[in-house]
Amino acid sequence: MTDQTDGHPVRVMVVDDHPMWRDAVARDLTAAGFDVVATAGDGRQAVRRARAAVPEVLVLDLNLPELPGVRVCKELVGELPGLRVLVLSASGEHADVLEAVKSGATGYLLKSASTDELVDAVRRTAVGEAVFTPGLAGLVLGEYRRLASEPAHSADEPKAPRLTDRETEVLRLVAKGLSYKQIAERLVISHRTVQNHVQNTLGKLQLHNRVELVRYAIERGLDDADV
Repeated sequence: MTDQTDGHPVRVMVVDDHPMWRDAVARDLTAAGFDVVATAGDGRQAVRRARAAVPEVLVLDLNLPELPGVRVCKELVGELPGLRVLVLSASGEHADVLEAVKSGATGYLLKSASTDELVDAVRRTAVGEAVFTPGLAGLVLGEYRRLASEPAHSADEPKAPRLTDRETEVLRLVAKGLSYKQIAERLVISHRTVQNHVQNTLGKLQLHNRVELVRYAIERGLDDADV
């Protein structure tokens, strides 16, 4: 897999308050073929530099001076269309993971991950996949199931957009936690076709990323459906 979108290297920004760690991550991602367009060591600096550099993927630590990582995430996801945030943190605390996801992060990786795992996570984040350290994905899905079981806030929700049979099939597999590669193999279609179906579905449902898509599917019981 190449680290490119639309023919150019994926633009990545690395935010961490430890200079040696930040530089090492930036160096590893550059060596893997990404375009590291900016780095930052505190939250306010991260927001300023991200606005100027407009990265596609933000690799973000949560424990930052000046402005917490979750605030950085929430501000930038709201301002920069298409930005995807991969949290890279030493904390595996459930509260931190859920707060990061609710702030707009599309993935969460522990700092104990290997360089290869980090590079793979950034690649997958760039194409819209939700990437979590093993064990954390189940936590997030469990939280979405809990939220989905709560009463709806409004009885006057608009009628759900109509998805094609194939889009619904892909959505069910996304809700079950399969990667795009696994979905492609299961349905005997290309990885690119899976991406296209997911992007079309996001557009129809007016959702922004795979995490929101999973919640939508779980709210409708699609994760329990047989495929």
